[in-house]
Amino acid sequence: MLNKEYMEQAITLANKALGHTNPNPLVGAVIVKNNKIIGQGYHHKAGEPHAERMALAACTENPHGSTLYVTLEPCCHQGRTPPCTDAIIEAGIHHVVMGSRDPNPLVRGKSAKILRNNGICVTEQFLQEKCDALNPIFFHYITTKMPYVALKYAMTADGKIATTTGASRWISNESSRQHAHTLRHQYSSILVGIETILQDDPLLNCRIENANQPLRVICDSRLRIPLDSHICKTAKKYNTVIAYAEANEEKKQALENLGLTLWQLPNENGQVSLPNLLKKLGENGIDSVLVEGGGTIHFSLLEKSLAQKLYIYFAPKIFGGKDAKTPVGGAGILEPKDAFSLKLLKSQLLDEDILLEYEIEENGGASCLQD
Repeated sequence: MLNKEYMEQAITLANKALGHTNPNPLVGAVIVKNNKIIGQGYHHKAGEPHAERMALAACTENPHGSTLYVTLEPCCHQGRTPPCTDAIIEAGIHHVVMGSRDPNPLVRGKSAKILRNNGICVTEQFLQEKCDALNPIFFHYITTKMPYVALKYAMTADGKIATTTGASRWISNESSRQHAHTLRHQYSSILVGIETILQDDPLLNCRIENANQPLRVICDSRLRIPLDSHICKTAKKYNTVIAYAEANEEKKQALENLGLTLWQLPNENGQVSLPNLLKKLGENGIDSVLVEGGGTIHFSLLEKSLAQKLYIYFAPKIFGGKDAKTPVGGAGILEPKDAFSLKLLKSQLLDEDILLEYEIEENGGASCLQD
């Protein structure tokens, strides 16, 4: 008889590696024999053993005849590590209970077939919804070859991200700012536009102990970034890409000398082409992007259906001011019916702030104003 508590334990294990496995998925595994756990493990980092092999290595007794609960369909191909199906068969596992199906065409459906052909009972899609929730980034990246894109901003109760003078520190409270650093840890890169650099001079690093430091990506179509900005001064410490459309050779050379990587991309209405930028990030193994402003980039990504998720830190403050900035700028839409639609995934209280997490649905912005 299947026991959901064992799969829930596998999910808990998988989450321990949050931010460390990219571009690989989060996976946990639990091995059960005679109604007790005899081995458990999770995938720690890309290139290291998968969850199934970690659980088998941790077994306190012979796993022959046991049941394996695993959050994702086991791999059946040779990658940086050997196929997990081989290890499962060799260990004499009697029953494999899978959560999510692996959308990777090298794996999908093939693992279950291999295991069944070797006399192993296979149960698929057990607690699938909870298991799927572990890996929206992996599922998107493996099927599209494009990064999973999340927009993130803090705003006041009247929808402002700065005062009329441009001051924005701090809208959110300390708890929200700490949480924002956990997001930077989870995503492979952070993207901002040049106006954010010019206005705020951010560092864009992750200030959590032993954290993943995301690739910093700056959209700067004409290379206006100041050489004395925090981004430039720390380029040899934190990997940084500046995406530009046109620039003079002297400025390019100066930036490269500081340790920045420059990507020249097509010019799209005077700006760096965001579809081309995301495509290049994906080609370079960047599976996810956390976008932290500004409003023009937010709108462009929404307009082109390039964003999948939205995080809003909602502060109990009011700034007012008809010219104060809002989190999404750009040209805007023509009709309310064309609004970008959101599906609420989660909400939580961070002291007095509220964090709202939304899935961005692909049906908005049908007609937009033109610049």
